[in-house]
Amino acid sequence: MNTYLFSWNPDKWPWPEIEEDSLLLKKDGKVQERWICVSHKKVKPGDRAFVSRVGSEPRGIFASGFIASEPFLALSRKGKEIYHVMIEFDGLINPDKSPILTLELLNIGAFAKQLWTPQSSGISIKKELIEELEALWLDFLSQEG
Repeated sequence: MNTYLFSWNPDKWPWPEIEEDSLLLKKDGKVQERWICVSHKKVKPGDRAFVSRVGSEPRGIFASGFIASEPFLALSRKGKEIYHVMIEFDGLINPDKSPILTLELLNIGAFAKQLWTPQSSGISIKKELIEELEALWLDFLSQEG
């Protein structure tokens, strides 16, 4: 299983139902969203996904899940066909209402080797960081409730 970092810029791609999706995930345990994926030649269903908020503050990881589909072509908001995947979330925080795993925490120690605010969505996370990232994310989620 590989692990990928997807990006979300709320200034460019609004997600007006993020609060509803977060509550739905807590209630039903299932929320899926379509996401642009530059690693479409490598990504597979079952691979791990983390999503980082880029652009305006707060910036950092606010969601995690698993790839739930093969990559597929779909129209972007600009009308161009680009590859997407479905992500089935297992963790989703509304960054405008709750704390997220910020860049300050993500740029400490070995984590500083990874770009956490990529321009492209769906980049690989360095293999040597995955286990520690999973532990940090789980610890963060348990502290935040």
